[in-house]
Amino acid sequence: MTVYPGVRLVLTEGVPAEVVEIVRKRLSLAAEDLDGNRIAALVTEFADQWGVPALWERVCAPMLAALPGHTATEIAVERAFSEGVRVGLDVHLRQPVRPLPTDGVLLAGAEQETHCLGLHALAAALRERARGSLLLGPALPWPALASAARRARPHTVVVWAQTPVTGRAYRLVRFARDFPSVRVYGAGPGWIEPLAAPAARLATLPVAVTTCLSPPRP
Repeated sequence: MTVYPGVRLVLTEGVPAEVVEIVRKRLSLAAEDLDGNRIAALVTEFADQWGVPALWERVCAPMLAALPGHTATEIAVERAFSEGVRVGLDVHLRQPVRPLPTDGVLLAGAEQETHCLGLHALAAALRERARGSLLLGPALPWPALASAARRARPHTVVVWAQTPVTGRAYRLVRFARDFPSVRVYGAGPGWIEPLAAPAARLATLPVAVTTCLSPPRP
C-alpha cells in the first residue's frame, strides 16, 4: 500500500471510542465558536494520525448528521463546521507544486446538490494512496457531467447526492448507460432508490476508496 511520507493509515475500527469522543468535543467547541480555522487544523491533525477514512467515518460524518441546523444559530454552527472540515480535507497532503494526476477518477455533486463534503473526503483519502482525482464540486448539471466525462475520459465517476431531491436514480442510470466503458457510482445518503445496472451505490468511504483504486474495465 503506497502512502505519502509521514502518514499513518489506521483502520476505521482501530480508533478507541474514548479518543473519538474527545476529538468530537474539540471539534464541537470550535464549531460553536465559529472558528473554521481551528476546525480545519484539527481535521488535518487527526487525518495525519488516523487517515481520512477513519476520521470521516468515526467523526465527521456522524457529527454532520447530528447537527440540527434549524435555528439561525444552529445553521451558523453547521456552516462553520462544514467549511472548516472542507478546508481541512482540501489541504491534507495537497502539494500544488507537484500535483497528482487524476488517475481516471471524476468526482462531482449531483445536479442542484449544494453539499458534497463526502467527495472532498474521498479526494483526500485517494491522496493518501498517492492517487489523484478530478473534483468538479457541487451542483454539476447532468449535461456538464457528460461533457466532462467525454473530455476527461475517466474510468470511474462518483456522483454525490445528499438528499432524495437530488439523488435521482434514473438520471444516474441514464448517465451510466450513455458511458458504458465508465464505472458509475452514486455516493451519499440521497440515493435511497435502488440503482439499476450499470450504476451502483457506494455505501462507505473505505468502499469508495477501494473501488476508485481498483483497475479499470478491460
